[in-house]
Amino acid sequence: MYAVIRAGGKQYRVAPGDVIRVETQEDKDGRVEFGDVLAVSAEAGSVVPAGSGALVTGEVVEQGRGNKILVFHYKRKKQYKKLRGHRQDYTAVRITEIAFDGQSFKAPELPKKEKKVKPAHEGGEEVKTSKRPGKKAPKHAVHAHAKKSAPRKAAAKKKKR
Repeated sequence: MYAVIRAGGKQYRVAPGDVIRVETQEDKDGRVEFGDVLAVSAEAGSVVPAGSGALVTGEVVEQGRGNKILVFHYKRKKQYKKLRGHRQDYTAVRITEIAFDGQSFKAPELPKKEKKVKPAHEGGEEVKTSKRPGKKAPKHAVHAHAKKSAPRKAAAKKKKR
C-alpha cells in the first residue's frame, strides 16, 4: 500500500511508516494532513488515480534546517564573483495513515522509549574518573586520556651581520 502526494511543489511516494522530509509544514498538535493525493495503490500492481476522498496523515518527527548549499555566481574576464549560502527549512514527517475509499491503512505503533535512570551511589563511595587513584578528574576536563599539546618554542632571533 502506497500513495503519491504533493507537498511543497514536489511529489512523494509514501507508505505507512515512512519518514519523509518536506518543506516546512504547519502542524496541528504535531499532526499534518496531506489532502493533495495524486494516486493510491491498494494492491500490488494496481494504481488508482485518487479523487478528493483520499487523505494522508502523519506526525511531525522533527523540524530543522538542511545542509548549507553554496550558490556561486561567476563571470569570466569581468572580475565578477559572488558567493552566497542557503539552508532550506524542512519538516520531517512520519506517515501514520492512508485513508482511501472507506479503507484505512495505518502504520504500526512505535515502541515508547524509556528514559535511562542513573543509579544512585551507595555507601558514600567515591566515583573514580581519573587514572590516578584517590583523585577526581577536574570538571573542565573533557577526556582523561586526551593528548597534551606540545610546548611552544621560543622564536629564535637571527643575528645581524
